[in-house]
Amino acid sequence: MRARFARIQAEVGPGVTIVAATKYVPLVEMAVLAAAGVTVVGENRAQDLEAKHAEYGDAFRWHFIGHLQSNKVKVVNRICELVHSLDSDSAARRLEIPALLQVDLAGESSKSGVDPGEIGDYLRYDVRGLAAMPPAAVDPEASRPWFARLRVLAAEHGLRELSMGTTQDYRVAAEEGATYVRVGSALFRD
Repeated sequence: MRARFARIQAEVGPGVTIVAATKYVPLVEMAVLAAAGVTVVGENRAQDLEAKHAEYGDAFRWHFIGHLQSNKVKVVNRICELVHSLDSDSAARRLEIPALLQVDLAGESSKSGVDPGEIGDYLRYDVRGLAAMPPAAVDPEASRPWFARLRVLAAEHGLRELSMGTTQDYRVAAEEGATYVRVGSALFRD
């Protein structure tokens, strides 16, 4: 895994932080990530975040990448340094750490996120940038227009951080200005 992590880091370049998505990583396998040199992990569920943090604490820098429910903010505030998925005023009011605003660029009802026209409403909070998940596609290039649009929206609002790209399209995301890419299965497969 160390070689895969190093290869991905070389592909995205020095200005991009790899966030190891640990949604499907069992507690016992978190040690493998640490041994491979992974320093930032992103968890989707507050209960899993608590369990993994209890076991591995300072071995990682912790990010929250899942849908942030208002009643889970207290856990995230205590453990994480950054949220990649802020999408409600209710959670924003409770959040005590920096966040990236999740933007629903494609208007997909199955995904969380604010409308691009609402970005300005959230800038009174500690919003450092934007995040987005483009529509699922087999070809990574299909994500490029969505990533480019998010980059433009961020620039229009004076935001520098961009969380975009996953295992399938992280290279394209990095080319379009991502500062964070979330990879999971790419770390574990050949």
